[in-house]
Parts: sequence; structure tokens; C-alpha cells
Amino acid sequence: MGLPLKQARTLKPGDTLIDKYNKRWKVNGQVKTWKRDANRIRVPLKHGLYKYDALTDLDFPDGYCDLVTKEI
Repeated sequence: MGLPLKQARTLKPGDTLIDKYNKRWKVNGQVKTWKRDANRIRVPLKHGLYKYDALTDLDFPDGYCDLVTKEI
């Protein structure tokens, strides 16, 4: 199972996520949510020194993101 949208909203900077290739991605900033649309979300991520990416609401089509899971 992937990362639920509800859990993605509670991520904090410094939390670690693991993608399907077992690479670690660190939450690199504050999770952005929108007041007008509760389903919109943007989670900034960092991997290594130079790779940056973000999870957006488009990565959660059915409420779950199969791209990453949270590291325990």
C-alpha cells in the first residue's frame, strides 16, 4: 500500500519517504495545502545533493500515492 493523502498532509520537514526503487527522499519543506480546495497538496522532496521533486495532488488519484511509502 502507498502513502494515503491524509498521512501526506501530516508530513513534517525532515521526514523520510522511500520510493519503489528503495531510494530515500527527504521532505524538504513545509507541506502546502490550499484553503479553497481541500484536495490540493504539494510536498517538496529532496534526494541526494541535486535532485528535487514534489508530490502533488495529481499523484494521489484514488486517495493513495503508490510512488512512495513513509519510512518507519
